Amino acid sequence: MKQVPAEYYQLMEQLQAVDFVLVELTLYLDTHNDDLEAIHQFNHYAKERKRLKKEFESQFGPLLQFGNSYSGYPWNWDDTPWPWQV
Repeated sequence: MKQVPAEYYQLMEQLQAVDFVLVELTLYLDTHNDDLEAIHQFNHYAKERKRLKKEFESQFGPLLQFGNSYSGYPWNWDDTPWPWQV
């Protein structure tokens, strides 16, 4: 497996942290659907996740398959390491 720079791991950690927040807010909002502040927080972190995903993919390639992430040219899904391998 090829070596990846430290920034790869930093961005991946930021994505994982934001994903955790989004999961927790989703669970909370399932039972508190009228909490406007929580909805604002969810929307804030959804926007942040989109920004981080774009930054990560522009530097290191796609994160998700099934049309959720674009491929570069040439097809770069066979470039390792894949996000789930680190």
